Amino acid sequence: MQLPSSLLQNAVAEFAKLPGIGKKTALRLVLHLLKQDVTEAKQFGEAIARMREEIKFCQRCFNVSDGDICSICSNSLRNQRMICVVETIRDVIAIETTQQLNGTYHVLGGIISPLDGIGPDQLNIETLVARIQKEETEELLFALNPNIQGDTTIYYIQKKIAHLPCRITTIARGIAFGGELEYADEMTLARSIANRLPVQQYVK
Repeated sequence: MQLPSSLLQNAVAEFAKLPGIGKKTALRLVLHLLKQDVTEAKQFGEAIARMREEIKFCQRCFNVSDGDICSICSNSLRNQRMICVVETIRDVIAIETTQQLNGTYHVLGGIISPLDGIGPDQLNIETLVARIQKEETEELLFALNPNIQGDTTIYYIQKKIAHLPCRITTIARGIAFGGELEYADEMTLARSIANRLPVQQYVK
C-alpha cells in the first residue's frame, strides 16, 4: 500500500502491527485520527505512551495495576482466601465481566506447553504455591482454557499443592474443550464459574 505521505505510511505501519488489524483497518484508524483535533490526537498518543511506561503488575497476583497491589487484591470486600488461577490478564477481564467471582486472581502468564518450549519455571507457579501457603487459601479455582495444555498445568499445580489443605475446583465444562476463554460469551462463562467442579472429577 503506497500512500502519498511517509508520515501517514509510518503511522499505518505501526497500527498494522496490532493483532487483528490489517493495513486497510489501520489506514481507516489513522485517517480518523487525522480528522481529530490536534489536542485529541495528542491525548490519544500520550495515553498509550503513559500506559506503557507507568503501568505496573500486581506484586501479589500479577494482574495489571496502577500501584504495587491491584484494586482487586486490595479490595477488603472480596474473599481473600479464594484464588482464581488464570492464564492471562485477558481472562481476568473476561471473568470480571460476569460479576460471578468474589475472590482474587493469580495470573500464570501462560500455560505449560512443552511443544512451545514453555515449562513450569517460566510461569508464576512457585509464587502461587508460596501464596497459598502464606495466605492459608481455602479454595483454588482453575479457570484455564479447557485443552490439553490447560489440563497439564492444572495437574502439575495440583501435585505441587497436594499436601496443603486447600479445596481445588475448576470451571465447569460449559466452556467447550479446545475453546478460548476470552471468546466465551458472558452467560456461558458465568455458568461455568457458578457450577465449578472438584478438580479430581476433571483431571484424570
